[in-house]
Amino acid sequence: MTDVTEQPAHWLLAEMGKRVLRPGGKELTLELLDALDAGPADDVVEFAPGVGFTAERVLERTPQSYTAIELDRDAAADLERRFDGPNREIVVGNAANTELDDGVADVVYGEAMLTMHPDDGKASIVEEAHRLLRSGGRYGVHELALEPNDLDDETKATIRRDLAAATKVNARPQTSSEWISLLEDAGFDVVWKATAPMHLLRPRRVLDDEGLVGAVRFGVNVLTHPGARRRVRDLRRAFTAHERHMNAIALIAEKP
Repeated sequence: MTDVTEQPAHWLLAEMGKRVLRPGGKELTLELLDALDAGPADDVVEFAPGVGFTAERVLERTPQSYTAIELDRDAAADLERRFDGPNREIVVGNAANTELDDGVADVVYGEAMLTMHPDDGKASIVEEAHRLLRSGGRYGVHELALEPNDLDDETKATIRRDLAAATKVNARPQTSSEWISLLEDAGFDVVWKATAPMHLLRPRRVLDDEGLVGAVRFGVNVLTHPGARRRVRDLRRAFTAHERHMNAIALIAEKP
């Protein structure tokens, strides 16, 4: 097994068998997909599909084409093996600079990835989504949010510092109003919003997301790997410490 000491939390959890790695869980992901309503007439681009949980559900909707932009080469190779087929492409690349042509998509979406970028990185990715979309196209995001909207800067800094230490990535969640402003500043009109509790590692959420067999597999894997057990404990501690100031947010924005 990979040395887990400095491993990013999302890959650690995936290695332990967790398939749903989104802050709002499976329920908010499915709500977002229903609202995006990608179908057979749509060209779809996904940013950072990771283990492919959402990709699998999007492909069940038989879009006209599906393109994934995945930075991790191993993850991209796994996705290519699993989802190979006509009009499907897995590209190893950066969501901030996909090198795809302008206006190639009707739907672009990404989950739990903007949070892990600094503010200028977030803006670059959102601007890239805007460039890729045709007029009337939809951009969906599912991210970690801070609350309330007037949360003071000192508390924000403490939460971000504790999350970065626990997740081993530079996690920088924003308030709901800041997420909306990020999309609007790139030229989008926000047309849909939903929220959910950030209960990623609560036993009930793990069971709901993974099913009984998956939840048991994840639990056994964590318990039998001491390094992973310590990391998951640290993650739970950070999430619990700031639970009243964190939730999950999903937004859909349209390109005029």
